[in-house]
Amino acid sequence: MGLTTEHTDLMAAISALAAQAAPTTLTREHFDLSAAGVRPPIWDKLCRQGIPAIHLPAEFGGGGAGIVELAVALDAAGHGLIPGPLLPTVTAGALVDRHGSSAARRDLLTRFADGATGACALDATGPVATAAGGGLRVSGLSGPILGGVGADILVLGASGPEGPVWFAVPPDSPGITREQVPGVDLTRDLGRLELDGLVVPADHVLSCSTHHVRDLAAVLFSAEAVGIARWCLDTAVAYAKVREQFGRPIGSFQAVKHKCAQLFLRVELLAAAAWDGACAADEDGPDGPQSTLAAARTAVQCLPEAADIALDALTVLGGIGNTWDHDLHLYWRRATGLFTLLGPHQDWSYRAGELALNTERAPAVGVEDRPDLRAEVAAAIAEATDPDNSDDRTTRRILAGHGLVAPHYPPPYGRAADAADQVIIAEEFRRAGMAQPTTVIGEWALPTILQHGTDAQRERLVGPTLRGEIEWCQLFSEPGAGSDLAAVRTFAEKVGGGWCLNGQKVWTSHAREAHWAVCLARTDRSAAKRAGISYFLIDMTTPGIEVRPLREANGESMFNEVFLDDVFVPDDCLVGAPGDGWRLARTTLGNERIAMGSGAVGARIRLDPVAAVAELPAAARAAALPALGTVTATSGALDALGRRALRKRISGLEPGAEGNVLKYLSAQHQVELSRTMIEWAGPAAAQTSGEAGRTLAAYLSTPAMLIGGGTAEIQLNIIGERILGLPRERTQ
Repeated sequence: MGLTTEHTDLMAAISALAAQAAPTTLTREHFDLSAAGVRPPIWDKLCRQGIPAIHLPAEFGGGGAGIVELAVALDAAGHGLIPGPLLPTVTAGALVDRHGSSAARRDLLTRFADGATGACALDATGPVATAAGGGLRVSGLSGPILGGVGADILVLGASGPEGPVWFAVPPDSPGITREQVPGVDLTRDLGRLELDGLVVPADHVLSCSTHHVRDLAAVLFSAEAVGIARWCLDTAVAYAKVREQFGRPIGSFQAVKHKCAQLFLRVELLAAAAWDGACAADEDGPDGPQSTLAAARTAVQCLPEAADIALDALTVLGGIGNTWDHDLHLYWRRATGLFTLLGPHQDWSYRAGELALNTERAPAVGVEDRPDLRAEVAAAIAEATDPDNSDDRTTRRILAGHGLVAPHYPPPYGRAADAADQVIIAEEFRRAGMAQPTTVIGEWALPTILQHGTDAQRERLVGPTLRGEIEWCQLFSEPGAGSDLAAVRTFAEKVGGGWCLNGQKVWTSHAREAHWAVCLARTDRSAAKRAGISYFLIDMTTPGIEVRPLREANGESMFNEVFLDDVFVPDDCLVGAPGDGWRLARTTLGNERIAMGSGAVGARIRLDPVAAVAELPAAARAAALPALGTVTATSGALDALGRRALRKRISGLEPGAEGNVLKYLSAQHQVELSRTMIEWAGPAAAQTSGEAGRTLAAYLSTPAMLIGGGTAEIQLNIIGERILGLPRERTQ
């Protein structure tokens, strides 16, 4: 989850401590002691490093960090299966810090910083509270409480005359009896509390609601769930690399490789969702609507999913993973305990959907403002949108002249804008209510020309494209060479002054509108598949080019077949040298995947599930809320994944696998979103007119996202082999 070197160092320190002081061999020996609430040997070492108090104010002896840093620590603790009361302690401490009186904070936070353990109930049902001398008198039986047997400080809830009340008390207070109950998580205790006339002083009553308690717990439980899921992924992948069947590692079999790749994708989405929940808790505070929405979405996305990931990882290991001696069941049990304690997933989905109707997540991107740049960009946009420049071509020319069509390009075409500059520029376009310009397919073609083309090619094509005078298409795929681009058969024969191209291309977007195309053609039939390919720029008005539209399942014809019959391409339209095509194509395809994954040119039709549900009749709207919560939780996690990639770039860190992850997950999500919205529309979605017809059109357009830029299966192969390091499948 960490995005900074400080986060990385924190995780490394906790991981090293877990390996040294809490190996699972030792944890297994202490199952009975853990269930009885006895502190594990690692607890004092965690306290000396300040981990249980990392999020508490420095004035009380804490580390002064935020919920994000605490979430990073819990991620590492989950990965190391650190036993004992860390999670319930930090949850209780955070609630006292956020909602306690001055006296309670001064008393209890100091104790937490000195190593006291804590536990926190997650609902207020059972005990009943009445007013007593300015405070409360409480009686009744609580539900199961994680860490409730051994905690030094208890945060509890009860039903009061005007609703739930929450309070913090020491367990040795008169009227408290603790009962140990068997729990699914064997590494820490679970207890019930019998309260009989417990007196709670007024200054130990917390100013929080049940939602405050559960929202914070959802974020912190999810952070630990990410660590659990990461360990399960690591374990499954490591096993798939070495376990052999039929004379080869099982990771080379596509079914196993794809399963591991999907585990990786799911873990990445979990980490993004939990990180977003932690960020919102820091940015918006405990009462903010955005933190409330983000917490609900985090619970929806993370808690049952972590247990499902553990189970799927177990099946990669096969029978060995299902034995008591393997540690995987300990992680599975812990993940199961997390989501069961926080209540039904359906309730969280309903709450996330309900909150989505009235709240929009608007997270901070995290860049330092640059007022001079902001003012310059605002002035350029104002000039371009001046009523005297109402012509679209003039507007585009002005924006291109200021380097704002592709600001990340080097001058004179762009502004060499770094990631932070691009964020500010995008904010100014949004502030002006103007869509940021795009060159569509040119966003994939121009980087290749800029990086590998000649000065003459750049001068001829880049500027006019940015000004909107040139549109592009991409002549890569062929009937027998889709995802396997190295198998292209279109041949370019050297002739006087240039090349003569013959062949067929297919699945070419916007070929009928395009002025120019980038094209892969084989120039050496005797060379190895990838070595004999070259990269050409083709004027689409050249004689011998025939474009035939392909009607898709949705009835539209965005794709086309393109036939090349003795098409002459001059020498000055070859990019790089003959045989460089494969290397150059990877620049183009890399830009394609990043653009499509980020949503810039992915979905043809943008859908608004919140607006769709808001317009439903009351009964149908209530029934749709859980599904709305689920799809918007995924949307929020995908947004967070893109934001994490952006923050890496802003911080100067190396980008990870976000492009591949977003490409795959965005396509899958678009299918789920459009299908869900069809269900909401009911019989109206069977017709092709109106708003329901628009949703139907979006659903029927999803194959383009599932196939374009590399099919889902190809993406899974790439993730499995290049990111996870699984072996390639051997050909017979």
